[in-house]
Amino acid sequence: MSSGAFDASAVLVHMHRERGREVVSTVLPDAVISAVNASEVFARLMEMGSPEQVRQDFAVLRLEVVPFDMQQAIDTAELRAPTKAAGLSLGDRACLGLARSLGLPAFTADRNWAHADLGVEVRLIR
Repeated sequence: MSSGAFDASAVLVHMHRERGREVVSTVLPDAVISAVNASEVFARLMEMGSPEQVRQDFAVLRLEVVPFDMQQAIDTAELRAPTKAAGLSLGDRACLGLARSLGLPAFTADRNWAHADLGVEVRLIR
């Protein structure tokens, strides 16, 4: 069983060895990430390295990537109105939608999430 859904910020904190990494590390073995959030991670890491190196670095995490299918698209879209005032992005909503659909907490470094009451437990990693 999965232990949480990661936002791109949680993965990047772990990979860059930033403050909050220890929280991510404890959940990582059983966590999931939306394909949308994985794409965000790849895009950020490709600014610093080759696609091949990024794939290798990401593979080491053994993080389950959940496809962004029609149901995920609907779950994410439903979160637009209640998160608009907080300025949450498509990627933010993809993570929250995945967490909500799987009944998991969402892990992020984005403090804006803490103010949204969406029926999802949000765990700030720092």
